[in-house]
Amino acid sequence: MDYQVSARKHRPMTFAEVTGQAHVVKTLTNALASGRTAHAYLFSGMRGVGKTTMARILAKALNCDKGPTPTPCLKCASCQEIGSGTSFDVMEIDGASSNSVDDVREMRETIKTGPARGRYRVYIIDEVHMLSTAAFNALLKTLEEPPGHVVFVFATTEAHKIPQTILSRCQHFTFRRIPRREIIDTLQRVAKAEGIAVDERSLSALARVSDGSMRDALSLMDQAVAFGGKSVAAADLMTLLGSVPHELLRGVLDATLARDAAGALRSLAAVQDHGCDVRQFSGELMEHVRNLLVAKVVADAGDLIELGPEEQAEIKADAGRLSLDHIQELFRVFLEAEDGIRTSQHPWYVVEMAVVRACRVGSEQAGAPPARPDAKAPVPQAQPARPVAPPAPKAAAPKAAAPAQVERSKPAERSPQAGSSAPVVLVWEDVVARVQAERPNIGAFLEHSTLVGIAGDMVTIGFPASAGVSLKMIQQEASQQAVADACAAMAGRGVRLRLVTLDGGASAPTVADLRRERDTKTERHLRDEVLANPLVKEVLSVFGGEVKDVRRNQAGADRQPKGD
Repeated sequence: MDYQVSARKHRPMTFAEVTGQAHVVKTLTNALASGRTAHAYLFSGMRGVGKTTMARILAKALNCDKGPTPTPCLKCASCQEIGSGTSFDVMEIDGASSNSVDDVREMRETIKTGPARGRYRVYIIDEVHMLSTAAFNALLKTLEEPPGHVVFVFATTEAHKIPQTILSRCQHFTFRRIPRREIIDTLQRVAKAEGIAVDERSLSALARVSDGSMRDALSLMDQAVAFGGKSVAAADLMTLLGSVPHELLRGVLDATLARDAAGALRSLAAVQDHGCDVRQFSGELMEHVRNLLVAKVVADAGDLIELGPEEQAEIKADAGRLSLDHIQELFRVFLEAEDGIRTSQHPWYVVEMAVVRACRVGSEQAGAPPARPDAKAPVPQAQPARPVAPPAPKAAAPKAAAPAQVERSKPAERSPQAGSSAPVVLVWEDVVARVQAERPNIGAFLEHSTLVGIAGDMVTIGFPASAGVSLKMIQQEASQQAVADACAAMAGRGVRLRLVTLDGGASAPTVADLRRERDTKTERHLRDEVLANPLVKEVLSVFGGEVKDVRRNQAGADRQPKGD
């Protein structure tokens, strides 16, 4: 097939072409130049940031005819074979499918064979965290003292699942999310090379949706070209990505900043009619307010606001009309709305209430001029509300953000004064156990969660990226209500829930992880008890057997462990 996707066609071939990972490039090039390369590397990070690409470049640098060198020539037979994926000296193994102990044993046999052409045999194992425990154990000794002609490069999106015994034998590099500005620059370079006409705003939208993944950004641009041809229009791209069109977002923002509640609701209705996702709209609204804050605080914020020149100019103009307190209050209003959206059966109503509340922000501040002449009328109407306006953000807003949890939680009949003053304290394993007892079908998915934190009555629950199915199940209204009821019963007061996805490198152990760890410790303890038992020792010495399995007496009366 002649056509190649952009992510493959424009894959970096040398260290100098790698984007966004300067710390890794510098370390590897210095090691190659000084002859201090390690025998095992671990590259971890999110998808599409260059882990496998870096591993292939390292293989070229080691086996280049001019090497080992930090600047492989790309012309010799070794470099070309590695680049095309046909080199006998570079073995790329998928850890998700070749994850058994037999696969590792087979690989250990091939390790003894010297390289066919170059100096090293390079083993690149992608998604190495998928290897079984037995496979990791089989790899330990070889990984610690491999033959001199072997280099291991492991790549993973979930470094926390790698055993410490493996980590201690590798040089670990954490790959970062690629900055949005660098993604835009790369997309511009690729578009120019391919003859694609695309404006800065469209590139900014692609970079924002890719969320730091260069491969995702290139794939999305290919999709946009397939949709609209060599000329990518911003409107077509927004339709393809499901994003909120810029003019609709600006309509809501302009009316809000002008304190025109009627106009804001009409603009919001246009957003709904366009079919935009309420959560995505809320996120883009909050991102815009965040950019306003940065533009207000930082004099030259071009590197902090990852947008095109036109959008940055709009941001700076808006920020110049607002006070810092006004911007922070807007963010608080929209943040509470986002929390309410997660649990409400009518999320657009929550956004409408938030937009109207945002229109009142700043109306009571002295010297805050209206943004448009037609917005002068609402300002005098807000004057009688001055005595009650200051407490509103702290007292009334939380009730509007998530009334469902407080009213429907089981302990809602308790004293609100006592519940509001006492901090929420939860033992997450107890909460999960309660849900499992009452709703086993929900508790099974909740096992893959962890308690991230508690702020006021907001309970934040995290799910690792690998537990996406569990997260979707808990996001359902009935599931969230069951979890909220269990939390409320354990805490003695109503709570609100917030569900988040945890980054790979910072994930805390889930309930299932903690249970497996306890079971492993218990099994190890039982085994130690059995091996220390005089009777077992005598049996092993006489018959020359070994302990295969250890279990507690099922009857429970005899607490002595039994070995098989």
